[in-house]
Amino acid sequence: LAVKDPTAVERANLLNMAKLSIKGLIESALSFGRTLDSDYPPLQQFFVVMEHCLKHGLKVRKSFLSYNKTIWGPLELVEKLYPEAEEIAASVRDLPGLKTPLGRARAWLRLALMQKKMADYLRCLIIQRDLLSEFYEYHALMMEEEGAVIVGLLVGLNVIDANLCVKGEDLDSQVGVIDFSMYLKSDDDIGGKERNVQIAAILDQKNYVEELNRQLNSTVSSLHARVDSLEKSNTKLIEELAIAKNNIIKLQEENHQLRSENTLILMKTQHHLEATKVDVEAELQTYKHSRQGLDEMYNEARRQLREESQLRQDMENELVVQVSMKHEIELAMKLLEKDIHEKQDALIGLRQQLDEVKAINMEMYQKLQVSEDAMKEKNEIIGRLEDKTNQINATMKQLEQRLQQAEKAQMEAEAEDEKLKQEYVNKSESLQKEFSQKEKQLLQLETDLKIEKEWRQTLEDDLQKEKETVSHLRIETQEIINLKKEFLKLQEKNKQLKRICQDQEAALQELASKLSESKLKIEDIKEANKALQGQVWLKDKEATHCKLCEKEFSLSKRKHHCRNCGEIFCNACSDNELPLPSSPKPVRVCDSCHAILIQRCSSNVP
Repeated sequence: LAVKDPTAVERANLLNMAKLSIKGLIESALSFGRTLDSDYPPLQQFFVVMEHCLKHGLKVRKSFLSYNKTIWGPLELVEKLYPEAEEIAASVRDLPGLKTPLGRARAWLRLALMQKKMADYLRCLIIQRDLLSEFYEYHALMMEEEGAVIVGLLVGLNVIDANLCVKGEDLDSQVGVIDFSMYLKSDDDIGGKERNVQIAAILDQKNYVEELNRQLNSTVSSLHARVDSLEKSNTKLIEELAIAKNNIIKLQEENHQLRSENTLILMKTQHHLEATKVDVEAELQTYKHSRQGLDEMYNEARRQLREESQLRQDMENELVVQVSMKHEIELAMKLLEKDIHEKQDALIGLRQQLDEVKAINMEMYQKLQVSEDAMKEKNEIIGRLEDKTNQINATMKQLEQRLQQAEKAQMEAEAEDEKLKQEYVNKSESLQKEFSQKEKQLLQLETDLKIEKEWRQTLEDDLQKEKETVSHLRIETQEIINLKKEFLKLQEKNKQLKRICQDQEAALQELASKLSESKLKIEDIKEANKALQGQVWLKDKEATHCKLCEKEFSLSKRKHHCRNCGEIFCNACSDNELPLPSSPKPVRVCDSCHAILIQRCSSNVP
């Protein structure tokens, strides 16, 4: 003989007891004909049987003080799985007289029976087998098929109306013992089978009607919620449309302003470039002319130095004074050469500065070209944005048409709902057909809503892209403003360079004037040398008297000879003195020709 599994036997016994208790409760309640109280014996036995069914295969929980084994844990999960059960759980937790988890579970079962939703709550638990495995063993009644059968039997309890007082009842200390005497058959039960069959048929019809009413109420509430959500989404879409239109108008205005500013900047930069080009050409011409003049002056000075060196070789044996003067002239020429070298270095520096100015102008020209290319790209982007805005307007018109169609469909659905409510009692079969049609319409509406949501997402993406393009345009405008500032700085540098060039030109003019003065002095010296070459000085014995005062020369009256006219004067008559840069003492000058006088010594040597 095959040995049976004891857990399977326990499940079968509990299932049979549940069938008997539910059947007996329904039959006694129909015969009783009123709402049931908590003192009704079949109802108490039903709760005891349900406790045994829920306790079967329950895992032992370790607590702080002892081991705990209660059914409140799995029943508390219903609150998370079925949102409508939150009210029952909250009311059970708020009851003041309950102290144990078992008492809370008993109160929860009574409240679920009064709500006629015990079958729905337990069905949610049975579906979630992975969650139940934390509380039950694998062979428990709630984990096997018997649990689903019991949940199906509990649907029949929706026929019963129960009014149970949970607040004052002591649910913690009740003893759950099954009374089998209530389920034994008697002779009276055999005679009333026909009446029970009729009552069962009536109850089945009532149950069916209640289920239809509940389903229709749920569908109507869901339809109202969808209508509200559609209205909210329509208002949001209209507001977003208005915002998008305003943003597009602002972007167009900003684009016009940017275009006008760019044209003004281009005109100004072109004018500035033309002016700078003209100034640079003029400066180059002036530099060339000044350089040619300096080269000519330098060549003339070299030629004069050669001539003076030849004259110096001829005059070395005759005039010691001229040797000293030539040394002074050579020193002056060296200074002039140094000045000329310094001027050449300054000219080289000016050329380098001109090259730098040219490089800066080329960089500015390149930046202008880059800015023009950027403006072309911006114009292309603006054209694309305009095309996108046109597409967005077309799609928004399509969405408005679809929304109007959806509103019409909603109005038709509401009219059909009203007709269904009026004709519900007489036409149950027609209601089922119309309900299927409504489900199809609801599916169509859901697809339309999904399509509208996708369009909305695409529109939001386009708006974000447009915002990004606007930010890029603003950054480029900032770069153009920075270019303006750099251009102004370059203009100031150009002005400073012009000032430096003007100062250097003034310095060159001063040098040219000094060179001309030195040239004149050299010509005067040459003329004096020529005059001295044709004259012969008198001897000391012959020159005995001054030509002006006609007095004899002595130690106090020294002789002074004019190298230009050849006259001899005393120191008293030649009082006119002039300072020279080459000599530390002033020089005596002739009264008649204003030439330099030379003092004669006793050896007749000039």
